[in-house]
Amino acid sequence: MANDLPTRIAHHFASLTDPRRGKVTYPLINILTIALCATIAGADDFVAIAEWARQKQDWLARFLDLSNGIPSHDRFNAIFRALKPDQFQRCLVSWVTSLHEVNAGQVVPIDGKTLRQSFDKATGKAALHMVGAWATASKISLGQVAVAEKSNEITAIPVLLDLLEIPGALVTIDAMGCQVEIAEKVLERKADYVLAVKGNQPTLHAGVVKFFLGHMEDDFARVRVSRHETKERGHGREEHRTYYVCDVPEDLPDARRWRGIQQIGMAVSDTMRGGKPCDDVRYYILSRKLSARSFGVAVRSHWGIENSLHWQLDMSFGEDGSRVRKDHADANMAALRRTALSLLKNETSSKVGIKTRRLVAAWNMDYLSQVLFGA
Repeated sequence: MANDLPTRIAHHFASLTDPRRGKVTYPLINILTIALCATIAGADDFVAIAEWARQKQDWLARFLDLSNGIPSHDRFNAIFRALKPDQFQRCLVSWVTSLHEVNAGQVVPIDGKTLRQSFDKATGKAALHMVGAWATASKISLGQVAVAEKSNEITAIPVLLDLLEIPGALVTIDAMGCQVEIAEKVLERKADYVLAVKGNQPTLHAGVVKFFLGHMEDDFARVRVSRHETKERGHGREEHRTYYVCDVPEDLPDARRWRGIQQIGMAVSDTMRGGKPCDDVRYYILSRKLSARSFGVAVRSHWGIENSLHWQLDMSFGEDGSRVRKDHADANMAALRRTALSLLKNETSSKVGIKTRRLVAAWNMDYLSQVLFGA
């Protein structure tokens, strides 16, 4: 296997532009492969990455040309500050998807996350806010883009969608992303949307609310409805969820602006936490006709991105505490963490949590090879 690995690795990073000029001491492929290996194995900054590489130099030499040794942490820092994040994440996604198939038709939530300690008071740089896409069934991060300062997710989501290969996917986005242009962009990518509707689209929101409230009075006796209920108990709470889906009514206000709209949906959550009730009602527009059960899966999958991705990045990778922040280094390290998480989630021979899997990868090089190369 080791003899074939240099070619396999080089294939994934072939499209990446080396930001350095002049004589190169350390091949770019070394920098990137070492950083990914070290991140999987528990390193969370450039000092830790360089030290891990020095400790594992003999193992790395099996498939990398280390004739010039291991780069310093400053060299790692300088290169990651200069790499173009969009190119780098394409290479990382190529690596993951070569090992683990992204199944067509699955739910792909798009959501944002702020790296809270990435701000820089000295330069006035705000904390980095990333918008990312997560393939729920395949457990793979499909890409992410940084939200520009003095901007918001509305402008970042179309840029992210242009990076994704998601034919047949069902893309879920919260209310901020409920924009006509974003809905059209999802359809352009040959996918479908489930968009949450709130007050930022007042006419549409009022029309959807009025429709469901009016028909709930007679239990939908006048229209066809798909309905699905779930009940769950655990962690000190009881949850009763009801999902409703109806075809778009002909008189729905503002409907003509939304290309591809097929249905409207409502998700009702009645929860008891510590003996106290907590009710929540959310409304949606859909470009694909779904049963209420499938609609419920899409809604729950979007809520689940917090546990499957964001919570794991904070608890298992310490992302919220990361102080990497210069130039593109924060965005590139965020891409590394998401790739490492995707690879670790898809290696299931170790029946422990992600944080412990990182430790196992640091202790056991055969396990790290399995995570990294699938063999």
